[in-house]
Amino acid sequence: MNINKDRIVAEFRSLVEIDSESLNEREMADILKVMLGDLGFEVEEDDAGSKINGNAGNIYAYLKGDPSRPSILLSGHMDTVKPGIGKEAILHDDGKITSKGDTVLGGDDLTGVVGILEGIRLALDSEKPVGDIEILFSVCEEIYGKGAAIADYDKIKSKIAYALDLSGAPGEAAIKAPSIVSFTSIINGKAAHSGFEPEKGVHALKAAANAISKIQLGHVPGDMTVNVGTISAGKANNIVPEVCVSTGEVRGFDHEKVLEKVAEIESMFREEAMAIGATAEFSHEVNIMAFNISEDEEVCTRFKTACANLGLPGNLVSTHGGSDNAFFVEKGIRGIVLSCGMYNVHSVDEYTYADDLVMNAKLVSELLTV
Repeated sequence: MNINKDRIVAEFRSLVEIDSESLNEREMADILKVMLGDLGFEVEEDDAGSKINGNAGNIYAYLKGDPSRPSILLSGHMDTVKPGIGKEAILHDDGKITSKGDTVLGGDDLTGVVGILEGIRLALDSEKPVGDIEILFSVCEEIYGKGAAIADYDKIKSKIAYALDLSGAPGEAAIKAPSIVSFTSIINGKAAHSGFEPEKGVHALKAAANAISKIQLGHVPGDMTVNVGTISAGKANNIVPEVCVSTGEVRGFDHEKVLEKVAEIESMFREEAMAIGATAEFSHEVNIMAFNISEDEEVCTRFKTACANLGLPGNLVSTHGGSDNAFFVEKGIRGIVLSCGMYNVHSVDEYTYADDLVMNAKLVSELLTV
């Protein structure tokens, strides 16, 4: 079976029309289960949705293959970021596919999902032997991979995995990604009327601001990034803020150094709170663990061979983004993250190309049969 570009574009556009923001992947899950069943897969849905307050679980699918061939796990995610309600994929004359401009396109991650589906069709229709194929279509990847974090890895037998979830044209793969640790600081001060007796208040926002002013943000030594993303304080303009809540994250390729940086940030908030007579609460959560796959491992050499057969560059790179692959590696599955033709993701300017959708499918087929 040869790839029919019109068919794969039509499938992509059809899936784009499904509303599937994080925690609301129900309709997408139902349709993908049918599509996987039509391909001959045994399909299961887990209870991740109930555990994370969503309306759908992760989809695991299995297709038995040639036992002499390696088993391979293919992965994509079903959710999109906001604004993702009422999406529509517009195909332009040059093959570029965009949204209408008021929502994301959903190419993150439907370029990957469609590439997996069509690539499997190609592989199964070829005369080449194919090993066992396992699929994990996760929920809530866009919220620090909460779906993949609680998937049932006892089901998965593959030792290598390809997650199609990286920006850029097909032919590149991330073999290194950071730990992502989020933090929350709560400064507790004292309220007072700001016009009559401000001296009786303890300005929680001031303590937080003083701490944040001392935190180096952006790229910091040690190949890390630090960000304070939200600040919430105060009830009215004439009240000294009693409570200030600040949240942020640290990313870095060395997990221990990331934790050290988070501890340093905690000290700053506590010191600045104490300096004005306030108190501080601080907590952090390890959302994603760093991974680093060696270029000479099978998952990489297979990728490079497949790319060479298709005339693709086969570049192996690092990324500062998070993905479900971090959880695979943590569970002993050697995985890498493939670029799949999504661009300007997490914005209403997101786009892909019809030719990228075709190449994704060819690459997946090659990975299964090489």
